[in-house]
Amino acid sequence: MQTYSETTQYIEKLETSLETNLDPAERIKLLSQLINSCLYTEIVKTQYYLEEQKKLFVQVDNPVYYLQYLLHSAALENNLYNHNFAEAIYQRALALAESQLEPVQIIEFYIDYIGTFLNQHNFAEASSYIAKTRKLLERYPSGRMEAHLLVREGFLYLHRNNFAKAIEYLNRAESELLSLPQLTIKDKYFLSLVFSGLGTVYDKTSENKKATEVYGKVIALCEESGITTRLAWHYLNLGNCYLNDTQIDKAAMYFRKAITCKDDISRQARAAASANLGFCSSELGRNEEALSYFEKAEVLYSDFIPPDKGNISVIMNGRALIYAKLGDTHKAIAYFTQATEYAKQDKNFKQLAQICKDISAFYKEQNDYKTAYEYLMLYDDFNKKATEELNSRLLIENEVKYEAEKKEKEAELLRLQATELQLKALRAQMNPHFMYNALNSIQHYITSYEISSASTYLAKFAKLMRQSLDYSEMQVISLEKEVEFLQDYLYINKKLRFQDKLEYEILVDAEIEDDVVGMPAMIVQPYVENAIEHGLRLKNDGKVMVEFLQHDDDTIKCVISDNGIGRRQAFELRAKGAYGHKHKSRGTDITEKRLSLLKSKDGASGGVTIIDLHDPVTGEAVGTRVEILIPIQDVMH
Repeated sequence: MQTYSETTQYIEKLETSLETNLDPAERIKLLSQLINSCLYTEIVKTQYYLEEQKKLFVQVDNPVYYLQYLLHSAALENNLYNHNFAEAIYQRALALAESQLEPVQIIEFYIDYIGTFLNQHNFAEASSYIAKTRKLLERYPSGRMEAHLLVREGFLYLHRNNFAKAIEYLNRAESELLSLPQLTIKDKYFLSLVFSGLGTVYDKTSENKKATEVYGKVIALCEESGITTRLAWHYLNLGNCYLNDTQIDKAAMYFRKAITCKDDISRQARAAASANLGFCSSELGRNEEALSYFEKAEVLYSDFIPPDKGNISVIMNGRALIYAKLGDTHKAIAYFTQATEYAKQDKNFKQLAQICKDISAFYKEQNDYKTAYEYLMLYDDFNKKATEELNSRLLIENEVKYEAEKKEKEAELLRLQATELQLKALRAQMNPHFMYNALNSIQHYITSYEISSASTYLAKFAKLMRQSLDYSEMQVISLEKEVEFLQDYLYINKKLRFQDKLEYEILVDAEIEDDVVGMPAMIVQPYVENAIEHGLRLKNDGKVMVEFLQHDDDTIKCVISDNGIGRRQAFELRAKGAYGHKHKSRGTDITEKRLSLLKSKDGASGGVTIIDLHDPVTGEAVGTRVEILIPIQDVMH
């Protein structure tokens, strides 16, 4: 694990190179390396390097360099708590990233993007991108990216209050990270998130000892590595743990550290630390110091948009208690009144209950038992409302948690069903008669000593079988590969089964980028085979046409037309036992189920329409047309 000292030396070496190198492209590269090293450790330097990079793009027109600049800018905005700005930058970078980056780099991009969605509490988008990233990781495994994604998944469960799952995923992430041969500064940042997330779980489940331990770990890691971008929060969290354990001096020490932390600019963390220092000072009898800290905290909370009335109420109540101790009843009552007003505006029944309890105790000290009793009754009333509100919130949280788990299980069931259908599709992919006829024809060429033809067709057949096996293991393939597969399949049918008495044509809409557009693997071939098997089997001038058309932004329409005998005559021949009748149900029916599953899972368009073609004059059957709406899928090269 690289130490902070070693990282500093590396940065100094890069800075020296930057001073002497005048080539704009090289300077952009050096600046990217510096930003990578400083992004989580020195925000001011990162801002400076990004500004320097931005100036160089006037001289260097390189989309990859510019993309790196955008991604670094988005990460910086996240570190500055400007999550909406970060999301806007990621959105600008999305199309460029998906076209320019390698698969593992796209995975990293998605994982960073997920972090922004989590910070915005946009859990629907976070879940969507987690699923998308998980699919990519299955195809392009990376231990490092697996660890980073587990952290994001752990935090999603944490936000949904599914603490058991959160602990499971965060512990797995820690194990994956610590198994890496060397941790980068970004890996250490993700490890700090693991400890921070676990601390939050233990804090919410009232396991103060465990929370203290892991918050101590995250602080040690960040201080050792120089990761300062969230350090104020870590100091605040550990201070709260010590405050809960009534270790006032230790708590105050960490609250002071939170206030003075140089690179974590969180006003919320500083406000909370200032307020808590006020309570610590009050406990230690340092009343003037306590009032000073309360003043600083109130200023910070008042500057929020909107102002944090709940915490301002807490501060007002703290002031009231200090003046009550000092015997200044007039100021005590004034601050109790303000505390009550802010709590009412915040609709905070728990805070109102606490204020009423403190006011009751205050009037009891003044020997005003009647007023003390009245406030005790108000305390009881607000406490009941707070309990009802908590129960209602817990009920809603449990409903949300239940719905999330239900959707997750449904998605997993759909994935399992899709996988099972894909395996069935492989088994039903090729009509045994087709394979038998093809091999029989190849054998004929061999026994006739037509070695060249035998070699050509055997190579073609072997390629087709290999493609079939390869694609059966893939959820998505490019349209380009699908077309290549269909061409090989139809070529073998034409040459080996129909002795050149079959014509075929495959057309792709000029608007479709067939090497980029993806589609579910092994979708079209069963329908082409069905056209040959049932429509053209008995014809000497058969023709199949396959067209791929742009239906809409999310869907391709595949049209398969044949000039065969039509469905009615094919059905009559099957009824007479003229040829096999089971293959349609195995091949195309499985495919229709797969399309239905894809539609259910992704909400995409999908479906199959079969149209009988007739001669407009005689009404005679002249073929069949099949239209398949295929949802476009993400595909990586």
